Amino acid sequence: MSSTDETAEETAATAEATEAAADETAAAAPAPEPEPEEVREPDPLRDALLAELSSLMGDAIVGSHIIPGKDIWVRVRTDAWAEVANTVRTVMGARFFSFLSAIDWMPSPFGRSLDSAVDMAINNTEPKAPEPMQTGYAGGDTRFQVFARVTNLKDHWGITLKADAGDENPTIGTWTKVYAGADWHEREMYEMFGIDFVGHPGLRKLYLPTDFEGHPLRKDFPLLARMVKPWPGIVDVEPMPGDGSEDSDASNEEAAS
Repeated sequence: MSSTDETAEETAATAEATEAAADETAAAAPAPEPEPEEVREPDPLRDALLAELSSLMGDAIVGSHIIPGKDIWVRVRTDAWAEVANTVRTVMGARFFSFLSAIDWMPSPFGRSLDSAVDMAINNTEPKAPEPMQTGYAGGDTRFQVFARVTNLKDHWGITLKADAGDENPTIGTWTKVYAGADWHEREMYEMFGIDFVGHPGLRKLYLPTDFEGHPLRKDFPLLARMVKPWPGIVDVEPMPGDGSEDSDASNEEAAS
């Protein structure tokens, strides 16, 4: 056997030994500990509501949050949004519709840049990195979410329901077949956020001209007035009397003459 062959065999043996040692290390490593469950005070009313809704909707419930003695939020799958409206109204007795709205969780690039431009001018600092997207109580996985509030007036409880609606082209089922009052709310969310409510009987604009382009409540909708004159309007700040500036001193002299 040549010296080259011996070197190759030694290299292969070393590699096998290293791989075996790595496997043993991985096997001996402790398994990651599960996330600790939320610890809170019991709330018999809302705990019972969540248990009942979970039994009715099954795995369509994807998140929940209870503030004991105050309120409850429940998030459902997007494809169960219309079904949960029917369930809470017809089965659980939440017949009073309060509101339906939406939110764009994306950090505003325009507000951040304008604010940071002012901060940088004053504090001589660098632009901040974009903040991570946060989706509030009961969580979320998409940029846009819809949420609605309904109440059982007889048993004195209310619940806020929410669902993911998507990112670039948000779409979700309509509540108008269960709560007639959701009609105008969904039209407003369609107009302001561009959310398509599938099954709505007349999804059209409420406030803006028919040919208006864009959705003003999206975080990436440019506020042209502030792009022309950045907030808070440093250019409008007039010099104060006695601050030592030439303009201020000249104005004071004119006023005194």
